[in-house]
Amino acid sequence: MNLNQVLVILHARWRVVCGVFGGTLFLVIVLSLFWPKQYTAISSLVVDAKTDPVAGAGVGNSEQLLASYVNTQADVIASRRVAQRVVRTLKLDTDRELVDRWRSSTKGAGDFSVWLADYLVDKKLTVAPVHDSPTHASNVIEISVSWRSAELAAALANAFAQAAIDTNIELKVEPAKLYASWFNQRSRVLRDDLAAKQKRLSDFQNSTGLVATDEKLDVENARLTELSTQLVTIQGLRQESQSRQRGVGGDIESLPEVLQSPVIQTLKAELSQAEAKQPDIAARLGKNHPDYQAAVAEIANLRERIARESASIAASLGNTTQVNLRRENDVRQALEAQKNKVLELKHAHDQASILQSDVNSAQRDLDAVTERFAQSSLESQTSQTNVVQLTTASPPLSPSSPKLLLNALIGVFLGGFFGIGAALFLEALRPRVRLDEDLIHLLGVPILGKIGCVTPRAIEAGVRSSSAMLGFPNA
Repeated sequence: MNLNQVLVILHARWRVVCGVFGGTLFLVIVLSLFWPKQYTAISSLVVDAKTDPVAGAGVGNSEQLLASYVNTQADVIASRRVAQRVVRTLKLDTDRELVDRWRSSTKGAGDFSVWLADYLVDKKLTVAPVHDSPTHASNVIEISVSWRSAELAAALANAFAQAAIDTNIELKVEPAKLYASWFNQRSRVLRDDLAAKQKRLSDFQNSTGLVATDEKLDVENARLTELSTQLVTIQGLRQESQSRQRGVGGDIESLPEVLQSPVIQTLKAELSQAEAKQPDIAARLGKNHPDYQAAVAEIANLRERIARESASIAASLGNTTQVNLRRENDVRQALEAQKNKVLELKHAHDQASILQSDVNSAQRDLDAVTERFAQSSLESQTSQTNVVQLTTASPPLSPSSPKLLLNALIGVFLGGFFGIGAALFLEALRPRVRLDEDLIHLLGVPILGKIGCVTPRAIEAGVRSSSAMLGFPNA
């Protein structure tokens, strides 16, 4: 069937086409007039991408992150949790019409509030960003709610916006409360651990006599250095005294101590004077004179005193060596004891440093947990969010559906479609020969001639014309 045949069929059955078209259009208009009216109210929320002053976090400047966050907020608004909050806020669970619809659809099975929340989300709610395109991203979310009452539609749209804000706050506060509780418990454990480590450090310091500073170790190190210096000095003195003692076996009078002794110098001066007087006395008085004998005795006495004093000085060198040896031994023992004491102090300081490091580490952990606990506690008490209602829905003045003009256009389309379909269907049930091609297809023989369409008026006009031409009177 080609287009020409379709046009011929429609022309032949135009009454059927017009009847079906008019009936369909009339039915659509009547249904549109009597269909329950629906009102759509719109509210909007804006998502602030700036850093949260309480939590210290933000969405960031990335358009991809912002679009993802806005879509997440849209999913939150269209969630069952938000819808159930709206149901509780507006007390929709007391609506008898909704209760009857729930009973008829579910036979009374399940939770009515859950069913009603799903019904609102699936049937009545539309949530989407105002501009959701890669070239024109927006952080404004539009909430549309359709209902049979304009006032209730506006109330539902505003309730969804407020419920979304409250739910967003809850989603921030609830985890913060859990974290705050955990950080509080953890801080108690760390505080007890810090107190135990501090007690261990204090007990160790009390038992060892250490203080927080290193002054005692510095004093002991200085004393050790001083003893080392004394030992070196005494060793030098001992070696010097030993060297002098070894020189006593030779000429005693050549010893520096003997030469530098003021007593011996005085005795030698007196000896020189006595020896100087002896020749003079011998010349004047003779060697047998008592004065001469007294001078000789004085000289011998002086020589003996010089010898005794030199021997005493030489003997004192041996005593000095023994004293230096004893002093060296004493200083060496004191040095060893001081070394052991310094090593013990260093070991004690090392142990104290380890304990102090444990205390510092525990203090840092406690400070970090306390800081996080304070932050979480602050977040758990916040009543602000980065989602703010931008516009408030007001009761719409005109219904959003049904739309008479749009439905009329749809009726025109459906009427034309069904009218044409009805004409073609009737033609298929009772086919007619309307064109030459139909006759050839039906009989299977070629057409030799064709008589045009003749009407009774045309036949009458032809008869009159023939009579006039033949001279017959008009019948």
